[in-house]
Amino acid sequence: MLSNFDVSNIGQSVMILLQQLIIVLIALTFHETAHGWMANRLGDTTARDRGRLSLDPRKHLDPIGFICMLLFGFGWANPVPVDARKFKNPKLGMALTALAGPVANLLLAFMILLPLEIMAALLDNGVIVIGSQFGVNLVYGIIDFVSAFHYSNITLALFNLFPVPPLDGSRVLYAVLPDRWYFGVMKYERVISIVILFLLVLDVFNSPLAWLSSKISGGMLWLWQLLPWF
Repeated sequence: MLSNFDVSNIGQSVMILLQQLIIVLIALTFHETAHGWMANRLGDTTARDRGRLSLDPRKHLDPIGFICMLLFGFGWANPVPVDARKFKNPKLGMALTALAGPVANLLLAFMILLPLEIMAALLDNGVIVIGSQFGVNLVYGIIDFVSAFHYSNITLALFNLFPVPPLDGSRVLYAVLPDRWYFGVMKYERVISIVILFLLVLDVFNSPLAWLSSKISGGMLWLWQLLPWF
């Protein structure tokens, strides 16, 4: 028979998993949709023609990548198809399309702070008064979700901006490197991907990403504080 302590731990683990599930679904869906939206704006309708300009998570998820994201904190979505030949300027088009994903995640990270700032303002002005344990749990639950969503989106954006294949940053690199250099690097894309996966398993990126994420988070909070109603 499970003790109360064990049941409590199981319940907490389930809640954390559900929270992470929601965050991953939203973050990856907006990330991939943003790629397709930008490509469509620049003249490549491939993503639109294949139904990828959608906020339906089922259109974008790769099952294995999604499970890895939930269990290990890193993973991948089903990449949006892009045909660079349809861009007027293929290099610029690929760079802007690649940047759209991380930018979407940064915008999500910024906008999710709005309910937190509103709640803080209402509490400070006495509009909301917490008079029960349920109210306390609700407030802290919202704060916990907002914080996790906020940092997860920043981290996802930063990681994808690394200028190595197959990450989005490598497509930006394509816009500034001579073709000979770029395609010379891309020949080793599979090897580089395996190395990155190995480094992720070893948590090599955790510390620098956490540091950068905290700095960007601080900047976003500072921007919200500049708004006159907060």
